[in-house]
Amino acid sequence: MGAKVPRNFRLLEELEKGEKGLGAEGCSYGNADDDDLFLSNWNGTLLGAPHSPFENRIYSLKMHCGDEYPDKPPTIQFVTRINLPCVNQKNGVVDPEGLDCLKNWKRDFTMETVLMALRKHMLEAWNKAERKKQNLLQPQEDSRY
Repeated sequence: MGAKVPRNFRLLEELEKGEKGLGAEGCSYGNADDDDLFLSNWNGTLLGAPHSPFENRIYSLKMHCGDEYPDKPPTIQFVTRINLPCVNQKNGVVDPEGLDCLKNWKRDFTMETVLMALRKHMLEAWNKAERKKQNLLQPQEDSRY
């Protein structure tokens, strides 16, 4: 087993990747506060999944990495309103039990892993709603929690 990378080194790696735009297509992320020496608070952006009610929408998120990150997952909260099964409709918080990567967190997962899982979840939720002939209407664009 390899050496365990300390929390701040790990977060610095993620910050560098996010700031250089080297992350996955459809998401971006970075430090929310330049004065946050512990790199705990992050902003994220997701582009809505194509061919779904989320298409052509931009979703803003807040991510918080606690003291135990990356051993424990970050907390995720949508700032932009979204109708998605794993998101609390009152406050935008993502339920860790509703998103596999948070529920089954592994140390090598990153904030990018979570953002991409949310984007995939958009398509899965849409496909499931389509099969059940349900509507997955989205809140008015640019509405916030």
